[in-house]
Amino acid sequence: MTIELQQLTKQFGQLTAVDAIDLEVGDGEVLCLLGPSGCGKTTTLRMIAGLEWATGGEIKLAGRVVNHLAARERNVAMSFQFYALYPSLSVAENLAYPLYAEGLSGAQIKHKVAQVARVLQLDSILNRLPGQLAEGEKQRVAVGRSIIREPNCFLFDEPLSRLDVTLREEMRGEIKEVLQGLKRATVIVTHDQLEALTMADRIAVMRAGVIEQVASPHDIFQMPENLFVAGFIGTPGMNLVSATLTDFGQNNVGTFAVEGGQTLTIAVDPAVGRLERGARVTLGIRPRNLEIVHESVADGLSSVIDMIEPMGAETLAHLNDGMHDIRVVTDWRAPLEEGDHVHVRFLPGVTHVFDAHEQAVRS
Repeated sequence: MTIELQQLTKQFGQLTAVDAIDLEVGDGEVLCLLGPSGCGKTTTLRMIAGLEWATGGEIKLAGRVVNHLAARERNVAMSFQFYALYPSLSVAENLAYPLYAEGLSGAQIKHKVAQVARVLQLDSILNRLPGQLAEGEKQRVAVGRSIIREPNCFLFDEPLSRLDVTLREEMRGEIKEVLQGLKRATVIVTHDQLEALTMADRIAVMRAGVIEQVASPHDIFQMPENLFVAGFIGTPGMNLVSATLTDFGQNNVGTFAVEGGQTLTIAVDPAVGRLERGARVTLGIRPRNLEIVHESVADGLSSVIDMIEPMGAETLAHLNDGMHDIRVVTDWRAPLEEGDHVHVRFLPGVTHVFDAHEQAVRS
């Protein structure tokens, strides 16, 4: 079972919520739609489910166009951000509810409920009402009710957004394990990048109704295609420095005039050599790819430590050079003090360059 979207569009009056997107989810693949609030990811999910009608384009499930089919005819299971459990029914009855419409016998329903309860560790609470459950238990029941019918594909809308940090971490692993066992095409909508990076086979990053990049979690993080993806993915976020390319020489070493008056000389992608001298660019580097040193270096910038945030085994230092806020993650034992004048060295081979159109310059 595959999910295929071709030029899928959704308009609400003059507002284009989803703008002619193309996307394919393979059989057994877990894909996360990731993006900020209002980017169109939930609307996309609802169109796949049949809860919203597409304004244009096609939705194909297993190669069949389903635009004209009502939600109940598409054989997809959707788990909502709000659990929507029946408060007067027990956990077992909530799990069994979707099966009654399929004409299964009582014995078959009981067997399926027991099977799903075992997978999601709900065996001990089958007789409880939703009001007697913890948030993590409610989430597992909602997931169980989605998977019990064995639909052709699964759709999850912010499945972990109502859980605390500890429960989120636990549930990420549990849901990922369940989905790997079910081997169905799955789309998960989330604004939580850690959720996407840990649960997905591929991630589709959305902004303003458009898909900016689709790639594996590793490639999304390591090779962002544009400035938006670079800045959106990663915690702490990527440092973005405005500069002008002034020279490009041997060993792919570029010289950049950084906004504010400093000069930076670093090795970058060979494709940067094709840019005109004087081209405006943005340099991107992740906080863990910077090193604080106390002597001036050509491949670094001078700055002042503005604030220090302890993070256990690491320290997040906020620096300011008068034009740019720069974040550096360093070892907690590093002798740093607020107000220190330091130099931030760019480690070799990890600086991204984005052109004036915010696209990655990459060979």
